[in-house]
Amino acid sequence: MNQKGLLTAWNDAKGFGFITPEGGGERVFAHISSYAGRGRPASNRKVTYSITKDAQGRLRAGRFQYAGAAKVGASLAPGVWVAAVVVLVFFTLLAGLFHQGFLPLSILATYGGVSLVLFVMYWIDKRAAQRGAQRIAENTLHLFELCCGWPGALMAQQVFRHKTRKGSYQFVFWLAVLANLGALGWLIVAPEAMSLRKHLGFDLSKSLRPLVW
Repeated sequence: MNQKGLLTAWNDAKGFGFITPEGGGERVFAHISSYAGRGRPASNRKVTYSITKDAQGRLRAGRFQYAGAAKVGASLAPGVWVAAVVVLVFFTLLAGLFHQGFLPLSILATYGGVSLVLFVMYWIDKRAAQRGAQRIAENTLHLFELCCGWPGALMAQQVFRHKTRKGSYQFVFWLAVLANLGALGWLIVAPEAMSLRKHLGFDLSKSLRPLVW
């Protein structure tokens, strides 16, 4: 990041704006996917940035972040803390169910392992977006979210500020979360899931009988 300038005309709803070079010259397009600082960008802030080109050969900011006092004053996005609390509460509940014998270790490990893999996938996709390289298909990300990886996706979205402003993506993401939680609830309490529970090594038919019959 050897260029300095002023972030101008920033549209936070659409996630893009322009950087006016410190020494003058043509403005450079800047997208939220290239933002490398904390929190959310705001207009009329000094930034440092690198120069790259998009697929059409047009100049754009490769990475940019606040500079000087603006960088010091930038705070961690509140969404990161909210996501961290949600993930922590969810895994605490899973650990409690495991401790009480209502959930096998394999389920807890699956949520943790797939979440970690998906967190890394989000990071790779964010870097690809910044470089204009080939991206990971959204359907692939949604599939991993559905298959127990949504806690990792939720954290990655906030930490990397990735996919948070795309309404259609968020709609499918939360559908995947609800579908996954519904499947987990069905597995734990539904009488129809008894054979699957036995296959996974836990049988709650006696302890949960008052709840499901």
